[in-house]
Amino acid sequence: MDQSKSIHPPHSHRAIPILQTGTTITEPAPEVATVATPINFLLLALFVILAYYRLQPKAAAKLPSPPAPTVFKTFTPPTLLPYNGEKNMPVYLAVRGRVFDVTPGRNFYGPGGPYENFAGRDASRGLACGSFDEDMLTKDLHAPLDKLEDLGEDEMEALRGWEERFSEKYLVVGKLVPVGSEEAGKS
Repeated sequence: MDQSKSIHPPHSHRAIPILQTGTTITEPAPEVATVATPINFLLLALFVILAYYRLQPKAAAKLPSPPAPTVFKTFTPPTLLPYNGEKNMPVYLAVRGRVFDVTPGRNFYGPGGPYENFAGRDASRGLACGSFDEDMLTKDLHAPLDKLEDLGEDEMEALRGWEERFSEKYLVVGKLVPVGSEEAGKS
C-alpha cells in the first residue's frame, strides 16, 4: 500500500502532493475568466457611443450673413427722408452734411426712440442746441440746407462732440446736399 494518500478531486480541483507528510492536498483549479459579462458589454457600448459622438464630424459653424455693402451716396433732404427706420429701412441721419448709418442704434434713432425725430433728417441744429423737438428740423425739405450760422461757440462745440461720437460709432454712408445742387443731379 502506498503511504501517500491521493484524493481524486472533481474536475475543478487538482491534486498537489505534499512531500513532508506524504498526503495530497487539493487546491481549486484556476477558473477560466470570460470577458463576455453583462457589465463588460455595457462598458463597451458606452465606450462606442462616446467615441462615436467625440469623433463624428462637427457641423460647420454657420456665420450670419454679412450686411449688404454700403455704397457712398449723395442725398438731398427728400431722398434722405425714407431712411427713417420704418418699413424695414435703415436709419440714417445727417450731421453737418455727413450722412451716418445709425441703424445699429435703432432703439435710439428709429421709430419709438428718443431721437426718432432725427431719423432720415439733418439733425445738426437739434444736436447743437440739445433739443430733440421737431421744431429744430427744417420744415421745407426743398429749402437750402441749414448753414448753422446763428449758432454760438458752445453750440458748435456740442455739435462737434456729437459728430465725433457718430464718426467713432457709425459708418458714413453719404453726404447731404441741397435740392437742385449740381451734386444732387449726379446721384
